[in-house]
Amino acid sequence: MSINSESDIAANLQIGPTDRGMVRIYVEAENVDLPLDFDPDEAEEIAEELLAAAEAARAMTGPSGETSGKGAKKPRR
Repeated sequence: MSINSESDIAANLQIGPTDRGMVRIYVEAENVDLPLDFDPDEAEEIAEELLAAAEAARAMTGPSGETSGKGAKKPRR
């Protein structure tokens, strides 16, 4: 599966600090519990990557917010 492959998998995402000074991204889906711990510097790098990806995705949308290109769809909220 690639970044552009669509999926019907639903998941819950939680992000927060742990009691050991780490930042945890916790993904929960059917049959999956995935805690991912990062030190604060790594977490900031991930946050920067997320912001850059959001900016790139926003640049692909038209004035009405519709995405352009084959296979693109609006994000779920």
